[in-house]
Amino acid sequence: MTATRARPEQKRSRPTPVGSTRAVARAELDWQRDGADWPNRAASLFVESGGMRWHVQHAGSGPSLLLLHGTGASTHSWRGLLPRLAERVTVIAPDLPGHGFTQMPPGGGLGLAAMSAAVTRLMRDLGHAPSTGVGHSAGAAILARMALDNTDDGAGVGHIISLNGAFVPLFGAAGVVMPALARLVTHVPFLPNVLAWRGEDKRAVERLLASTGSDIDAEGVALYQRLFATRRHVAAALGMMAQWDLPTLWSDLPRLPARLSLIASSGDLTIPATQAYDVQKRAGSAVGNVPSVQLVRRLGHLAHEEAPDTIAAMIAPLLERPA
Repeated sequence: MTATRARPEQKRSRPTPVGSTRAVARAELDWQRDGADWPNRAASLFVESGGMRWHVQHAGSGPSLLLLHGTGASTHSWRGLLPRLAERVTVIAPDLPGHGFTQMPPGGGLGLAAMSAAVTRLMRDLGHAPSTGVGHSAGAAILARMALDNTDDGAGVGHIISLNGAFVPLFGAAGVVMPALARLVTHVPFLPNVLAWRGEDKRAVERLLASTGSDIDAEGVALYQRLFATRRHVAAALGMMAQWDLPTLWSDLPRLPARLSLIASSGDLTIPATQAYDVQKRAGSAVGNVPSVQLVRRLGHLAHEEAPDTIAAMIAPLLERPA
């Protein structure tokens, strides 16, 4: 395993300015061009692990805290929260496989189990064994799968802090149709290209973000626009949706060995806040370790981007309790 601190080069094509209304569709992001103004850039490094090159942000000191973003996002989504948490702990935040500046995994491993295994290996290669993880949306599901799959060697986190976590599978006809549709679209070779061109449209990106119930600032919109105009990033998000296995995670949730703390947003239009109470009941049904639930009002699915101070204040006391 090798790790290199990200450094700027002397002369490269200019990045799309944050706040710009224009993003250019590209095959993939380039660090020197697209990362020149990346949030928390000084904390960025690149790591070879599991046959791919990862972009990881590493900041702070003390116990290790792993941050995992959700589907279609990247390390940029922690831009406000990461420096606040780094005042207390060592924060490690990777771009998930295929997302942001991290390469696609070999063999198309974008499923929940494969991604959990890849993140576990990355942590080992970095020499970290985080006792606590903060996961947003699908990132919370990855942390849970890591805890379930690494009970023998202790590589899974002992305390999972879920921010609007995606644990509950679709049931009934929707549970059959939606995954099948996601798998179908991943077999349309030109679809990531079409969607990436669509990502150039600032208003389309704004509508997509608004559909989560969140009000994202201009910097956030511009960064998402840059990501959504990137074919590899779009393909990775589609691949995650096609390969995701929440029914198995839901079945395994009663034997989750980690302590689970749930933070849910009342204005979340992507994952209803009521699901946190379903997860609380499910995860606490067998092990007797009933998860805590905190409800944050007037924020949407991307609450940690809307109000990083509020979310940091909710996380801080959870870090002080032993796993």
